[in-house]
Amino acid sequence: MTTAKQVKREQQMVAMLQSGQNVEEAFRWLVGEYQERLYWHIRRIVIEHEDANDVVQNTFVRVFRSIKNYKGDAKLYTWLYRIATNESITFLNSKKRKATTSLHAPENNLEQRLTTDAYFDGDDIQIKLQLALEKLPEKQRLVFNMRYFDNMPYQDISNVLGTSVGGLKASYHHAVKKIENYFKNG
Repeated sequence: MTTAKQVKREQQMVAMLQSGQNVEEAFRWLVGEYQERLYWHIRRIVIEHEDANDVVQNTFVRVFRSIKNYKGDAKLYTWLYRIATNESITFLNSKKRKATTSLHAPENNLEQRLTTDAYFDGDDIQIKLQLALEKLPEKQRLVFNMRYFDNMPYQDISNVLGTSVGGLKASYHHAVKKIENYFKNG
């Protein structure tokens, strides 16, 4: 839960970034405050550690360039999540376009990539969950990740994805059902 003191500090840092005063201090604070949360959000979308690091860096570059456009009508973290989500989707689309090997090639096997990833410390259940998530449509996967892993309120997810709360609840429900079916039948 965000306290009034945290909100005030956040507003001060944003004002410093937007005014050009003490930009380095304010940006260091912003990165320190949100880097880990954004990393895990991005990592659940792009899966691989190195890719997540690249997207996090791209996200903060975009934030730095766009901070003057932040109007404060949404929570800062939902604005950041929206940028991170868009950067992640852009990255995945770019990666798909560049892919020249078969989707069935060993280097594209998610289970193999996860088990050989030194930064993935999940067990067989976590691998199975990732395989189930990979089968979901993009929007359902995004909604599930933000709701399940980040425990984000539907209204905040709505601000990130620009979708109605009702639509998000339906997407989450469908995602949960598909994941349950995957665990039963997959």
